Amino acid sequence: MDAVAAAASAGDAAATDELLAFLRPIMVRYCRGKLGRMRPVNSPDDVAQEVCLAVFRALPTYRHLGRPFLSFVFGVAAHKVADVHRAAARDRSLPTAETPDLPDVEESPEQIALRRELVEQTGGLLRTLLPRQREILIMRVVLGMTAQETADAVGTTPDAVRVAQHRALTRLRRTVAR
Repeated sequence: MDAVAAAASAGDAAATDELLAFLRPIMVRYCRGKLGRMRPVNSPDDVAQEVCLAVFRALPTYRHLGRPFLSFVFGVAAHKVADVHRAAARDRSLPTAETPDLPDVEESPEQIALRRELVEQTGGLLRTLLPRQREILIMRVVLGMTAQETADAVGTTPDAVRVAQHRALTRLRRTVAR
């Protein structure tokens, strides 16, 4: 990946195409995982597209500084996701396509409350983890990334990713058992 990124930053159009084709699905999964069920101003696919566009624009000035290129990309993605969260926090509107004539009865209030409680419990459990453990666990379990992809993203080794994932899961088991 780093060699392809170096070629793309040198102006190689084929390398740029290969790089963006590789990054797009990873960024879509990452953005979907980070944005979750929140009602963002932009969809996760749009945010992933913005990440790819920002990476494309940064390629001519990108310099390899000893860190994996994927960690640079995930840094850009983290900033774009933070921008969406900030924009969503400012937007208090609840747009609808049309005014409903009848109330939506697909989910009962009990189902909504149970789902909300599950989301809150899951979020509470994830907050008990260290930030790096939480990020690795989300990448591995939610996004379905391999240990190698996760290691490239966070700038470590696949073995360190597996150890961090194991420790995170052990910590979650202990928390749940209490």
